[in-house]
Amino acid sequence: MYNVAYVHDDKCIAEKGCRLCIMYCPEADCILLDTEKMKASVVTSRCKGCDLCKVVCSTHQAISMHPVNSSTGEILIEAKETQAAGMGQAYAG
Repeated sequence: MYNVAYVHDDKCIAEKGCRLCIMYCPEADCILLDTEKMKASVVTSRCKGCDLCKVVCSTHQAISMHPVNSSTGEILIEAKETQAAGMGQAYAG
């Protein structure tokens, strides 16, 4: 299993202008602004689990990392976070 980012809407302050996770994500079009909810939204299939978005959101703690079932693509919210991928590991191949 691998981790992906998950945005907790109740903690996300994107509607107030915060876009740090979107700006700092090294993967293009991985974290987007949901203009209906005005919250950050992760495109799970693009997320490499590098943990950078969680780091830049440390003040509000709106992002957590959760494992994904590799066969179904389902985020296992209740499961404990597994080891974060290193940047080289996340972007290898």
